[in-house]
Amino acid sequence: MNRQVMNEFWGGLTAMLVALPSAIAFGVLVFSAISPHMAGEGAFVGMMGAAILGLSAPLFGRTPALISSPCAPAAAVLSALAIDLLKQGIAPHHVAELLALTSLLAALLQMLYGLLKGGQLIKYIPFPVVSGYLSGVALIIATGQLPKLLGLPKNTELWHGVSTPDLWQWQGIVVGIITIAVMSIAPRLTQKIPPTILGLTAGISSYFVLAFWMPPLLSLNANALVVGLIPAGTSFLETVRERMLFVADIQLSDLRQVAYSAIALSALLSIDTLKTCVILDALTKNRHDSNRELFGQGLANLTAFMTGGLSGSGTVGATLVNVSSGGRTTLSGFIEGGLVVLVIVLLSPLIAWVPIGALAGILLVVAFRIFDWQAFRLLKYKETRFDFVVIAAVVIVAESVGLIAAAGTGIALAILLFIRDQIRITVIRRRATLKEISSKTYRLASEDAILQQHGDEAAVIDLQGNLFFGTTDHLFTQLEDDLHIQKWLLFDMRRVQSLDYTATHLFSLMHDRLKERGGGLLFSGMPSCLLSGQDLQRYMTDVGLLNRNGIHIFESRDEGIEWMERQILEAWGDIEKPDELVFEFEDIEILRKMDDSTIHALRECVHERTLHAGEAVFTVGDSGDELFLIRRGTVRILLPLKGGKYHHLATFSGGDYFGEMGFIDGHPRSANAIASTDCELYILSRKKFNIRVYDNAVLGARVFARIASAISARLRQTDSELSALEER
Repeated sequence: MNRQVMNEFWGGLTAMLVALPSAIAFGVLVFSAISPHMAGEGAFVGMMGAAILGLSAPLFGRTPALISSPCAPAAAVLSALAIDLLKQGIAPHHVAELLALTSLLAALLQMLYGLLKGGQLIKYIPFPVVSGYLSGVALIIATGQLPKLLGLPKNTELWHGVSTPDLWQWQGIVVGIITIAVMSIAPRLTQKIPPTILGLTAGISSYFVLAFWMPPLLSLNANALVVGLIPAGTSFLETVRERMLFVADIQLSDLRQVAYSAIALSALLSIDTLKTCVILDALTKNRHDSNRELFGQGLANLTAFMTGGLSGSGTVGATLVNVSSGGRTTLSGFIEGGLVVLVIVLLSPLIAWVPIGALAGILLVVAFRIFDWQAFRLLKYKETRFDFVVIAAVVIVAESVGLIAAAGTGIALAILLFIRDQIRITVIRRRATLKEISSKTYRLASEDAILQQHGDEAAVIDLQGNLFFGTTDHLFTQLEDDLHIQKWLLFDMRRVQSLDYTATHLFSLMHDRLKERGGGLLFSGMPSCLLSGQDLQRYMTDVGLLNRNGIHIFESRDEGIEWMERQILEAWGDIEKPDELVFEFEDIEILRKMDDSTIHALRECVHERTLHAGEAVFTVGDSGDELFLIRRGTVRILLPLKGGKYHHLATFSGGDYFGEMGFIDGHPRSANAIASTDCELYILSRKKFNIRVYDNAVLGARVFARIASAISARLRQTDSELSALEER
């Protein structure tokens, strides 16, 4: 036998020593809730659960080193359900059947979660909800085990029993206290032997020490201090046949009684398993498959149901012991399950002598460890007090009403937590008027003056996150002043993740207000398909928002800004369309107010060119050293991207110029220049210009001074845009 197999064996052995006592305790907890006389049957069901889950979960889930066995959440949900069903007057034998039905439905739901790829979703349940639920489970276990530790008669009220020492059985208390004490101090003494094993051994030993002076304790008949005789189980095939007959005889009324419990059980088992898998990944440097593991756990729990075992999950304690003892593959899980089978076959009669007080002590320690004591730290800080309220609410509902109501409370509070977090984060990423930002169309000085004077008539709002009923009211409040000042609002939707009907209704109200002032609503950057699958533009069309008169949609944010600039210029200036304006050579802005001799000298270096809309002036990589002066029309500068897409760098209109980089350094063109409309260009050749400058150095100084000044202005505008983009 090689070293790795030996490591797997020791890992499986130590995992079995941890998992089996807990499985017995959980089985006793569930079935003694039905009747104290069923504790022995509960112990057997717990052992069967540990055996079947140990053998089947590694086969179906395939997560290396994960150990699956009956767990505290399963015991708490099933025991609470048993108590509730008994209160309804249901016979004990039928209660046991309904518990089995709950386990069956939970297993099927787990398989469904895996098939529907729900492994990721379950992990996103807010931690305060999970913490509250598990703390509630811990309290239910503790309040259920305290009477057993004290040895109180059945149906005795807990607080009455605690306050009445005459009802206590001191022998069970001694055994339980010794078990708790040893489990608590064991980790400080040794890491090689699991605390559960030491605690159970100490509890059993203390029981037989007491029996040395009290011989009646050595009898199993009517001895409430021990588990008692394990009922002789039927054959494996007979158990499977009985389960099949049970499934065939399920009634709709039975399903109604256990449906909510099954949902809660499936969710808790799934969370417990995935939490263990995450811890295991960190230890083994592997990565589990959440969906496959959920489906596998569901199959394993289905197998446990068919063979009469207790439901369970991937458990942290046994898994950590397995890894620390050398287990690294699924083989250790098979070995753990096989060893439990050997214990059932060879040592099952000895389980009858396990003291109830020792099992109660083990479960009380488990409950103490499950309870989230760190939650009380949340009270110190104002920002986390609501999280504490969530945890406390789930715990209180679990204790006062039940785990099913606590599950509903948890779901409702999870929704509230989500809404709270969304409301805290404003959906407005950035807001600016046209006095603060501009399009990539370079304007003449006269046009810039108009936009600076009247730019507050239009604003651009970059939105982000989720636009739904929890955030739209805050959005409306933030923009209410703008609706009294602006005529146009452009919403950039590129970073929006979702949209609901409430948000579209809000946009309708905004548009109606703007329309009264002669303006309207604009949208740009509409995502065609979000991760959720929602198509925002199609949704906004379907609900009738985009069918309203006056609402405009633009492909890019810059196109929307350019459109608003044009509206302001047309409203406040005698501005012709860009393709209708004609500039003579001396009227080009970079040449304006130059003396006649300079203009005449430059004219000698210029030739003219006419282009049709869509025609390229130059493209990336073209050689050339010309400066292009626009006599009429508009030209767009586009930077090619991968996949045939382009980034719009700038738009130049009549009276402006472009191409200064090639004119200065003579390097190949770094972008495409495309005529947006029919264009007429003056083209200033650098070669001819150099000849003129050779004879007239003053000419060169004047032209380059103008170019430098213009470039400086453009760089300042670029700095302003970058500053706006980097706002935090």
